[in-house]
Amino acid sequence: MKQKIEAFCQSLGLDTMGFIPCRRFDELEDYYKSREEKQLQNEFEGKVLEERLNPTHYLENGKTILSIAFPYDYKEVEDQAYEQEENGFSIYTKRLDYHRVVKKYLDQIVAFIETLGGQAIALVDSNTLPERYIAYLAGVGFIGRNNMLITEKYGSYVFLGEIITDLEIPCQDQRAQSQLTDYVECGQCENCLRECPTKSIHKKGCNPNICLSYLTQKKTLEVKEIKLLKGNLFGCDFCQLKCPYNEAARPSVLEDFKKLVYMEEEPSIYAGMDNSFFKEKMSVTSCGWRGKNVIRRNAMIRMAYEGKAVEGYLGDSPYINEYIQKLMEIYNPKLKETES
Repeated sequence: MKQKIEAFCQSLGLDTMGFIPCRRFDELEDYYKSREEKQLQNEFEGKVLEERLNPTHYLENGKTILSIAFPYDYKEVEDQAYEQEENGFSIYTKRLDYHRVVKKYLDQIVAFIETLGGQAIALVDSNTLPERYIAYLAGVGFIGRNNMLITEKYGSYVFLGEIITDLEIPCQDQRAQSQLTDYVECGQCENCLRECPTKSIHKKGCNPNICLSYLTQKKTLEVKEIKLLKGNLFGCDFCQLKCPYNEAARPSVLEDFKKLVYMEEEPSIYAGMDNSFFKEKMSVTSCGWRGKNVIRRNAMIRMAYEGKAVEGYLGDSPYINEYIQKLMEIYNPKLKETES
């Protein structure tokens, strides 16, 4: 049964996966409670503790969890010869929305499992599962100092998807929880600590509330957070770009993750985009869910940071106008120097 499912996944281009028993993760209870006490859970993590510990609320008679890594750094032949100049969008955002792409693959696997006589449910990202932990236990990869799941073949450039099935597939946890923070695979490397622009990654762990990727997605930014944002329009790759495991990472073979050409434009294009541009182009990407104005705001922050005027974008959006006023107050001296 296990070999049949693995072979089907490989026929879809998926070769990095693992199985673990579908069980309660009571060993994580203290961890979640500690995060809550330290206020390390941000607005995207408001999950009920019992649901985070017990995956069977998705499938009552679930017996096995299949964890699959979806490599997303697909490169055309010409892309492999050179890298486009960084324009503030994280590598993962320059593709079609991974929620839709990954779900499409998972649904095919669910349908295959049903032909084997089993029930199954597909899950990607927006769920209560401790996804990275499950992938770690299943041997899909290890969790690095930057708290990202790192695979041997594709580095950290992967999305995770899970399937819970009532088929009882022989398997066991491949790793122990006690090894989780040993960072044996990272060795003495601390590149991610040095590269993290907000010091979200530090020797005692990670603070998701000041992660630059999270800040780019917040609807409300304080002045100190605006200054931290600098050139990022959505997401952050600083810790990934200097990770040794990503230097030799293989590109994805999944053509669904081809780079979208219009995600390589200058920030001014996104600062001035209208509803039509957003709906046609941005809404189908992984950053589209946050809405047009957050991306516009971030593009203006980058422009102001680079000394470019943003007053011309004042209009009928109180939200955008408020941030333009803040940017003029923060960066006006720099703008004046540029003009002179």
